[in-house]
Amino acid sequence: MPTSDTNRSEQLRAERHAVETLYQAFSDQNPDLVDQAVVPDWKDIPLAPGQGPGPEGFKPIIRSVIAAFPDVRITIQDIVQTPGKIGVRAEITGTHRGALFGIPPTGKAVKFRIHEFHALDGHRVTTSWHLEDWFSLFLQICQFPAPKP
Repeated sequence: MPTSDTNRSEQLRAERHAVETLYQAFSDQNPDLVDQAVVPDWKDIPLAPGQGPGPEGFKPIIRSVIAAFPDVRITIQDIVQTPGKIGVRAEITGTHRGALFGIPPTGKAVKFRIHEFHALDGHRVTTSWHLEDWFSLFLQICQFPAPKP
């Protein structure tokens, strides 16, 4: 029985580390950390506009967020975890110093929430479902992206 409990604890620790590493890619401004956090055929649901599949498709998203918010930080506020599943409530903070969705920099400090659910294989993230509070962000910078024709 202790072996089973030990294995479960190790799995939970490894899975939590993978999820934390995924967010750390933003805060550390190191998109390549994603490769340690997710499997090669990772599914990110929904994809951002213009985002390609898998970790390679996500790295440009990280770079664009870093360009828009050079001081970006993602702070995890809550994690709910069972083996193979993790729910996260977090907050993104930063200063809008670069273009984002075609909106020029405003210099405003912002913070907005994200809620995500991750499926894991015991070591890395296999699927992420996420919801960012973009509406709150756009209200803080007093602009919304132009609608696409």
